[in-house]
Amino acid sequence: MKYVVTLNGKNYEVEVTEQEAVLLSVNDAVAAHAPVAAAHAAPVAAAPAAVAGDGTKVPSPMPGTILSVNVNVGQAVKTGDVLLVLEAMKMENDIVAPCDGTIKQLLVSKGSTVNTDDVLVVM
Repeated sequence: MKYVVTLNGKNYEVEVTEQEAVLLSVNDAVAAHAPVAAAHAAPVAAAPAAVAGDGTKVPSPMPGTILSVNVNVGQAVKTGDVLLVLEAMKMENDIVAPCDGTIKQLLVSKGSTVNTDDVLVVM
């Protein structure tokens, strides 16, 4: 079944099966598959970190708290490697590398509070 969920003022088309929810699009733009949390989490204000330079930006798919940072600046990663673990609504969500690359910037640390679309890592 498909549903439209509004989270932080953005509409997400969500397809639900027995075992998972998959993010299909964000404001009509095709997006990579990512876990989707329930839409009633209250956002917590956090100062956005400065993002410098070019590279692949890895955004937060939802508001939450960083439980662990599994990479370091300069570390090479492959597509699908777990970069961070984000806790949202008492669920742990792996934030994975969208492509092969090297970590250029880590914009969060363990315990950081983030909002939807905050840039977490630049590769």
